[in-house]
Amino acid sequence: MAGIRWHPEDFDHVQSRVQTAGTAELFSDDDRSIAADSWSIKSEYGSTLDDEQRNADAYAALSSGVFGTSDYSSDKDEQDTEVEPSVLGLQSHWDAAYADDLTNFHEHGYAGEIWFGVEVMESVATWTVKLCFSLKQGHNIDQEDVTNRNLEEANSEATVKELASWSVLDIGTGNGLFLHALAKQGYSDLTGTDYSEAAVELARNLAVRDGFTNINFLADDILESKLQIQFRLVNDKGTLDAIGLHPDGAVKRIMYWGSVSKLVAPGGLLVCLLVITSCNSTKDELIEELNSYQESLIDGNSKSEMQGCSTSLASTNDSQPLFHYLDHVRTYPTFTFGGVEGSRVATVAFLRSHI
Repeated sequence: MAGIRWHPEDFDHVQSRVQTAGTAELFSDDDRSIAADSWSIKSEYGSTLDDEQRNADAYAALSSGVFGTSDYSSDKDEQDTEVEPSVLGLQSHWDAAYADDLTNFHEHGYAGEIWFGVEVMESVATWTVKLCFSLKQGHNIDQEDVTNRNLEEANSEATVKELASWSVLDIGTGNGLFLHALAKQGYSDLTGTDYSEAAVELARNLAVRDGFTNINFLADDILESKLQIQFRLVNDKGTLDAIGLHPDGAVKRIMYWGSVSKLVAPGGLLVCLLVITSCNSTKDELIEELNSYQESLIDGNSKSEMQGCSTSLASTNDSQPLFHYLDHVRTYPTFTFGGVEGSRVATVAFLRSHI
């Protein structure tokens, strides 16, 4: 079911971190927010993309109206067109917050907050396992109850073998505890990235403390990612929400879709997924936004062909979308407000096509 839009500050576990800031302060901090220039990735994952061109492409798509509204019907009568900027959209806020958490960890063993709470984190982890097994066992993914049915239990050896085949990336991993939850479910090829180096250091410390030394943590900005490998499962629990709260959120959300599309491996012989959990977008809004982005790729390809040139917004195929809606979590508590039923959180899985 789709949710009702809630600002992250409505969550009790987030309220303690929200600071008072005016619009001028938000924009003055822009050059410090969502930027990867200061980070260096000391790993085998490689170099860079043309970040300036991607930023320019996103602005061009907005200004030209290419990134339009799809025909997908939403679960809400009226769409929220804007989300008010917040300090939660600024890297400086998260750098300071995770620096505090790191200090508290060293002094008191404090692990930090879990975005959306423990219940949602564990629900997403369990649901993800069920989804992966439903696809492995060949269930009809078009059926509404694909992840709610009682799946046939595999023996432990088969379970370990299947989950070990999934390379997993958690973007905006924060303290990395969601990857701990996935590790407990049986996943073993796990990577977490965050643009805050303090978050990465905290995540590494917690993984060592809790015995998950196989998890790899890297400093990387999803909007300007330097990663040169792809993953079968890419998870986002709140990162798109935070990006949307930046003063340039509309532009940066377009950049997000371009970046994340490059990190999910093409489907085909292996199923590959993008899973997004949000409190600022409903299920239908996430589907609509992704569809709009994909339509902009196809439109960009068509215009480029007519002009005899290429565009960095173009996909690798002229007419095929990169992702298709697959499923969503249906077990979150619901309530009714203003005649609309929904939940505070939406988790949606998108299936990567073979292109």
